[in-house]
Amino acid sequence: MNNFRNKVLTCITIAAMLLMGAGKTAAQSVEFGLRYMPTFSNFKVFTPGNGNKLGDYTNGNGFGAILGINFTDHVGIQGEVLYSAIAQKYTDVDVERQIKLKYVNIPVLLSLNTGKSKVVNFNIVGGPQIGISTGSTIFTKNNGNDNPSAVLAVKKGDLGFAYGAGLDFGLNSAHTSRLGIGFRGVEGLFDISDRSNTISTDSYYLLDKTKVKTYSLYVGLSILL
Repeated sequence: MNNFRNKVLTCITIAAMLLMGAGKTAAQSVEFGLRYMPTFSNFKVFTPGNGNKLGDYTNGNGFGAILGINFTDHVGIQGEVLYSAIAQKYTDVDVERQIKLKYVNIPVLLSLNTGKSKVVNFNIVGGPQIGISTGSTIFTKNNGNDNPSAVLAVKKGDLGFAYGAGLDFGLNSAHTSRLGIGFRGVEGLFDISDRSNTISTDSYYLLDKTKVKTYSLYVGLSILL
């Protein structure tokens, strides 16, 4: 755990240094903004009777801040800090469960634009995303005997590939105040399930070799400095 935490802090520090250094040397503009991101998640759960199965797509919520460095009107780097609460719902025989996972996600993305300072700009982004787990819960609606009982255990960190596209619109005459809308997807690269603890014989781990996929829409406001 400490080793992973150190790696995360190192990656964040390097990304911040790169963003600040690029901003001082080559940036045409700096962009800061806030976003709201309704999010749909998809991941596998384990059930004693049916093995691994996909749960239903369930809506969650996310929000956070972005900091972009635009080297030119067409190329930039975008760092983000996003809080995401994702959920998954499924039914196993007569037991209905909903899983909620909470993460602080930190993507660092290459941004390609048709014209960042134009009144309308189309962009595509892609790059790595570090996820830090801030909690997980399970809710059970039981119409019968919930035995064996499910145990939800999640690793402290995750790594994924983030990608997306969007449009932003200038709201003032200088096009420095901007409204952004778009799509963001994240493909989890590693198993998030933690099976390191000992559980009782009448229990089982709910997650097994589970990778998370999320799909989000976003809307936000930003300022070009």
